[in-house]
Amino acid sequence: MDVKEAVLAGLKELIVPELQVMKQAQAELKTTLGLTNKRLDDINSHLIDQSRRIDETNKRIDSIHADLITRIDKVNADLVTRIDKVNMDLIMRNDETNRGLARLYEVIVRREEHQFLAERVARLEQSLEELKRRQAA
Repeated sequence: MDVKEAVLAGLKELIVPELQVMKQAQAELKTTLGLTNKRLDDINSHLIDQSRRIDETNKRIDSIHADLITRIDKVNADLVTRIDKVNMDLIMRNDETNRGLARLYEVIVRREEHQFLAERVARLEQSLEELKRRQAA
């Protein structure tokens, strides 16, 4: 058995230190893996928190967007109403101006007719005077 014990002792001397190194490396890997998993959990937790914040921000943006759309629609409706009022006012003013121009045209035509009639009456008076002179002569 001495040979067996000698071989066993030789193997122990060669393998046991290697096993110790492997056990130590495995322990270091487990520690590193544990730290890595911890970091991944922290990152995952952070990402979940960021995702929640993004969702909240998106909800606020959607709310603000809906509010802005409502405001824009209201302003648009108000502007359409105001534009319609201004349009109606301009149409009324235009109609009033057209009536005034029509009256002015009537006045101008009457003046021209008056002047024409005044000239005609003057010519008729001259003709009448001539006829009276001829009759008297």
